[in-house]
Amino acid sequence: MTNEPTADLIEVDVLVVGGGPAGSTAATLLARRGRSVLLLEKGHHPRFHIGESLLPMNLPILERLGVLEQVRAIGTFKPGAEFPVDDVNFNTFRFERAIDARFGYAYQVKREEFDQLLFEHARANGVDAREGVKVDRIVFGADGRPAEAHATAEDGRPLRVRMRYLVDASGRDTLVGSQLKLKQKNTLHQSAAIFSHFTGVARRPGEDAGNITVQRFEHGWMWLIPLRQDVMSVGAVCFPEYLKTRRGDNEGFLMRTLESEPAAWNRMQDAVRVAPVHVTGNYSYTCTRMTGPGWVMVGDAYAFVDPVFSSGVYLGMNSAEQAAEVVDGTLADPAREAALQRAMTVRLKRGLKHFQWFIYRFTTPVMQHLFNNPRNVWQVEQAVISMLAGDVFDNRKVLRRLRIFRAIYAITALQLAPKALRGWLRRRRQVGVQVSGDTLQPGNP
Repeated sequence: MTNEPTADLIEVDVLVVGGGPAGSTAATLLARRGRSVLLLEKGHHPRFHIGESLLPMNLPILERLGVLEQVRAIGTFKPGAEFPVDDVNFNTFRFERAIDARFGYAYQVKREEFDQLLFEHARANGVDAREGVKVDRIVFGADGRPAEAHATAEDGRPLRVRMRYLVDASGRDTLVGSQLKLKQKNTLHQSAAIFSHFTGVARRPGEDAGNITVQRFEHGWMWLIPLRQDVMSVGAVCFPEYLKTRRGDNEGFLMRTLESEPAAWNRMQDAVRVAPVHVTGNYSYTCTRMTGPGWVMVGDAYAFVDPVFSSGVYLGMNSAEQAAEVVDGTLADPAREAALQRAMTVRLKRGLKHFQWFIYRFTTPVMQHLFNNPRNVWQVEQAVISMLAGDVFDNRKVLRRLRIFRAIYAITALQLAPKALRGWLRRRRQVGVQVSGDTLQPGNP
């Protein structure tokens, strides 16, 4: 006989797996609808996470959640995004110039503070929010719907959860995607990254001190994200073949990479590293389905794309809002489930495709030429700013002009044909290059 502990059993309306921004958002909104919600997070807040830069379109969601002022208190004011043209000059795209801008700014946040704020807010709204509990697997019933979840607390005690609906907000773990084998490597784009936090990094003067800097370099792009208390998040998203050339310690590789671009390196002269150096492996993927009978994925559980436009947190929270509508609507009227899930999938895929189109081409000579020489013909530049702000789902004025931008891109590609072809071939070559590592690994001390 074994002395295995008996699993505790919890019965709820909704189980949310993952206590990041997407999971906490969905849990909060469903609890406000009167649903009993269990939110399980395998780690403990505060916990490190990449992705500190929010978009203006995050702010209405934060306002609806009732945490905008709290985020303002922990955030760094971000009026725009800047893209260096050469070693000295740069173009700044200010969010206030976006089409129909409601918020002409955003914030940069330390994710450990931001994620903890949202998690605790979910608990304050009636969510049974638990940390240190890992969901191991989902048991599906004969009808194909999730019937039970098996989880384990960090002290080894098992937990069983019976739920009427499952929200998978497990991030890159992609609980449902992995279990049902839905997760697929992105065949169009791959990249890997190395990054850390520093103090003493030079900032822009005045209000521009809070801008994110996105710096292209020969092997990808770099970011400098200003945070509170003189902290700067600094990293490079690289072609996998370049990251595989690293030798020796990761910090040395990161610093040599930054040194290759004077525009970035000049700001690092007094920098002091204050956090581990992290390395990611290939991380672009998409699941073949976003929804199924009795379950829905949100945020990174469904897809993760190159973070060049800081879209991750916004895509997660935006999908969480819509998932809450799907879940609540289905629990109220099960006959509506298919229609609600279909509407969510169509809308979110449409917005994600607009981000992906720009992301896949960002490091090409054609896109570099267009970003270095912006023109506001037919408000196309303002539409690009709207995209950078996250407004890619419902604003038809923006979507129409982004289609015009695609035509301009195609014409420019013909004009720059040899360079454009070389850029395309190099991008395609990266898809087959594998790099190991994960953002959640401790990194170098």
